[in-house]
Amino acid sequence: MDDKILHTLEYRKILNKLMQYTQTSMGQQRAENLKPSADFEGVKRLLQATDEGATVDRLKGIPSFTGISDVGGALKRASIGGMLGTTELLSVANTIGGGRRVKRFIAALHEDEKIESLFALSDLLSEQKHVEDDIRSCIDENADVLDTASTELATIRRELKVGETRIREKLDSMIRSTSVSKMLQDQLVTIRGDRFVIPVKAEYRAHFGGIVHDQSGSGATLFIEPEAIVALNNKLRETRLREEREIEIILHRLTAKVGDIAEEMKYDIDILGELDFIFAKARLARDMKASQPRMNDRGYLKLRKGRHPLIPGDQVVPLDVELGNQYSSIIVTGPNTGGKTVTLKTIGLLSLMSMSGLFIPAEEGSQLCVFDAIYADIGDEQSIEQSLSTFSSHMTNIISILKRMTPKSLILLDEVGAGTDPAEGSALAIAILEHIHRIECRMVATTHYSELKAYAYERKGIINASMEFDVQSLSPTYRLLIGVPGRSNAFAIAERLGLPGAILEHARGEVKEEDMRVEHMIASLEENRLLAENERGKAELLRRETEELRDKQKNEIEKLDSQRDKRLEKAEKDAAAILDKARKEAEEIISDLRRLALEEGASVKEHKLIEVRKRLDEAEPKKRKKEGARNAVKPPRQIQPGDEVAVYSLNQKGSVVELSGSKEAVVQLGIMKMKVRLDDLELLSSATKVSAQPQRHATTVKRTRDENIRSELDLRGTNLEEAIMATDRFIDEAFLGNLGQISIIHGKGTGVLRSGIQEYLRKHRYVKSYRLGNYNEGGAGVTVAELQ
Repeated sequence: MDDKILHTLEYRKILNKLMQYTQTSMGQQRAENLKPSADFEGVKRLLQATDEGATVDRLKGIPSFTGISDVGGALKRASIGGMLGTTELLSVANTIGGGRRVKRFIAALHEDEKIESLFALSDLLSEQKHVEDDIRSCIDENADVLDTASTELATIRRELKVGETRIREKLDSMIRSTSVSKMLQDQLVTIRGDRFVIPVKAEYRAHFGGIVHDQSGSGATLFIEPEAIVALNNKLRETRLREEREIEIILHRLTAKVGDIAEEMKYDIDILGELDFIFAKARLARDMKASQPRMNDRGYLKLRKGRHPLIPGDQVVPLDVELGNQYSSIIVTGPNTGGKTVTLKTIGLLSLMSMSGLFIPAEEGSQLCVFDAIYADIGDEQSIEQSLSTFSSHMTNIISILKRMTPKSLILLDEVGAGTDPAEGSALAIAILEHIHRIECRMVATTHYSELKAYAYERKGIINASMEFDVQSLSPTYRLLIGVPGRSNAFAIAERLGLPGAILEHARGEVKEEDMRVEHMIASLEENRLLAENERGKAELLRRETEELRDKQKNEIEKLDSQRDKRLEKAEKDAAAILDKARKEAEEIISDLRRLALEEGASVKEHKLIEVRKRLDEAEPKKRKKEGARNAVKPPRQIQPGDEVAVYSLNQKGSVVELSGSKEAVVQLGIMKMKVRLDDLELLSSATKVSAQPQRHATTVKRTRDENIRSELDLRGTNLEEAIMATDRFIDEAFLGNLGQISIIHGKGTGVLRSGIQEYLRKHRYVKSYRLGNYNEGGAGVTVAELQ
C-alpha cells in the first residue's frame, strides 16, 4: 500500500493510538510497522486473532506482560560466547517467567472459552524454567550477585566482612585517641577509591603519616590512609579482586546456559510480541467501541453507523453507506463544509483498518472488502470557494491512479475536475469517472458540478448521493443521503438571510427552466425521503419492540419449560425413592408377620399385630393420594358379613367376618382376623357372589386380662413424639388387657408434654375420659385416663 495514501487517510494516527496499548517493545514495534494486507485469508486470520483478544479482554481482562522485554541483543552475545551482565541475565529470567505466566493464563481461559488461535500461538512458547531458576538462585531482584551463588563466593564475602571490620576497629581506635582526634576535621571513617581513610586537617599533614588519597574542594581537609592500615587495605583489595573473578565465573556459567536456549528464546520473544500486539488491538477496539467487520473479496462494502475514529464520539455523525451490490460507484454532490471529504476518509480509513486486522468503529453486521489497493486524491484544506489544491497537482495524482488501478481497487476522488473552467472541468470529470467505472473499480467521488448529477442518474451502476443540509439552521447535518443528488440551496439561504424578494425573483428568472425542474425534482425527492425515513423509523421501532416482546416471551416459555422439566424429574426421583422405601418396609412387615405366625402359633397377641399395622401405615408413601380420594369411592351398599373387600391401608384383600359396631368390621386376612374401620374398606363383591370358601383354621384374638399388663406409664425424660408413640402402645395393651383405668406420668415441667398427651387422649378412640391426678395420685404431674 502506497505510503502517501496511508498519510492522506491518516492511517499513521491510528497506529499511534494502537502503540499506546502495547506493553512490550516487541508489540510496539509490530504496531508501528503494521500495514494493510491484500491477502483475503490472511486478513480473516488477523481479525480472528483480534476477536479472540477481545473475548479475553471481556472475560478476564488483558494478561500482564510485566517483566517481558526484548532480550534479543543479550541472546545474540550469549550465543557467540560473550558474557552477560547481571542486569541482562535478570531481564532474561524475567522474560522467561513472564512468558510462562501469559501461556498459563491463556491455557486456563481456553478451557472455558475456545480461543483457538491464541492458544495455538501461546502453546508454542518454551518454558525454560530451569534456566530462570538458575539465574534467580544467583542474582537477586536488584541485579546483585547473591552470596549463595557459589561456595567460593560465600567464603570470599565472609573474608571481606571480617577484613572491613578489622580496618574499622583499627581506625575507630585511632580517632578516639586524643593525640589523633585534634588533627581530624571530623571524627569519622570514610572510603576513597575502595580504601578506608580518615579526614585530616591540612596543617597536620607533616605530623600524620600515611597515604593521601583525596582532598576537599577547599583544600582544608586531606583524606589520608594511615600507615597502620595500609597492609589491611591491600589485603582487602586482593580479596575484592578475588570476588570479582568469582563473579565473572558465575556470570560466564549463567551466560552459557542462556546461550544454549538462545534460539528457542528468540522464537519466544517473537511470539510474546505477537500476543502483546493482538491484545493491544483488542484494547484499541474496546476504546473505540469497535466491532468485527465481515470481510469479502467480491468488492462489496456496507457500513452501518460507521464513525471516523479520529473525531470525538460526541461530535462524529455516523455514516451508512453501501457499495458494490446494485451500484459500484457513488457520486456525492453538495456544498463545501458539508462533510463530503470526511465521508471519503471514513470509507478509506475503515477499509485500511479492517485490512490490517483491526476492528472498525461501526455497528455489528458491517461488511468490508479486501481490496488489492486503495487510491485517494483528497485535498486536506477546505474552503467555501474551492479546494486549495491546484488543478495540476490533482491531475498528476489522478493520472498516477489511472495507471495503477485494477478492478479490485477502491478509488476515492475529492472534488474531481475542480480548479479549472467549470465547463471543461465537468467534462473532464465525467470522462475520468466513466473510465474508472468501465474498469469496474469501486469508486466514491465528490463534486460541485451539477452536470455530474445527470450523468450519475443516466448511467447504470452509478448512484447519486448528497450531504444533508438543514435550511432552517443554515448548517450541514453531515449525513450522507444515498440516491438523492445535492442541492445548492443558494436561493433558500439567501431568502432566510433577508435578500429582497425582487432580487430573488430576478435570480430565479436567470436560471434555465431545465435546471429549475431538476431543483424541484430534487426538492420533491428530499421531501419524500424525509417522510419515508420518518415512517421507516416508526416501523423500525415497532419491529424492535415486537422482537423484544417475542424474545421475552420465548425466554419465559423456555424458563417455564426448564422449571417444569426439573420439577417433573425431581418428582419422579422422589416418587421412585418413596416407592422403593415403601416396598422395602412392606417386605419387612410381611416377613415379620410370617415370623410371628410361626413363632406364636395360634395365639398371636393383637397388640403385636397393631404394632405391625402401624409400621405398614408409616411405610405408606405420603401425599401420593389425596384424602378425598379414598372417600370418593363409596360402596354401592352397606358392607355385610361374607363380603369380599380390599383394605386400603394394608393393600390386601380379605372377607368380612362380622361387623363390630357402626364404624368397624372384623376382616379375615389370610390366617389372621383384624378389626378395620369401614372407611378403610372397599367392597369388591357381595356375599352372594363369593363362592363357598373351604374352612380355614384362623388365628383368633382374645381379649383376656393379662396379669403382667401395666396400669402406669412413666414418660419423664422423653420428647413429645416419643411419648405419643409409647402412649399409643400402652393404651393398646391396656385395652386388650381389659384395664378400665390407666395412669400416665409426664411430670410438671413446662407443661408441653402434659398438653400434648392430653390432646392425644382427647382424640383416641379407646379413651372415654381423662383428668389430672389427685393429690395422692401425683397431682399435675400425672394424667389418669378411663378406657371404654
